[in-house]
Amino acid sequence: MAYHKGSDFLLKMDTAPSGGPTFTTVAALQTKEIQISTELVDVTNQDSSGKWREALEGAGIKKASISGRGVFSDSATENAVLTSVTNGTIKQWQVVVPGLGTFQGLFQVTQMSYSGAHDKEVQYDVRLESAGAVSFSAV
Repeated sequence: MAYHKGSDFLLKMDTAPSGGPTFTTVAALQTKEIQISTELVDVTNQDSSGKWREALEGAGIKKASISGRGVFSDSATENAVLTSVTNGTIKQWQVVVPGLGTFQGLFQVTQMSYSGAHDKEVQYDVRLESAGAVSFSAV
């Protein structure tokens, strides 16, 4: 089994002002996560076998959520993420999972927060939600 460094798990945002995307890694993130999910459409009824729940295949809404936490460094990409959340911008993002592949699609930054204990560094958290189809390219 091949192991991969967590530092190679990257969150990248499109930083091009217009035209084709130019992906730049979001700075100072220490943890990243992507969740892919599909809602279940429950079609259980009085005729369901043994009263077991039944689902309608392929009918649920798909979504992807991305989250990350890092050390605040006041970098250009952190400021671009903050601008994106305050403006409600929807843009292209990528998540690179080492050894697996790359997820890419339209996302909106839905949350950004800052925190810091008196004896620790300032950290920031970011959360994104898909705003369109998300593609996957295997390694």
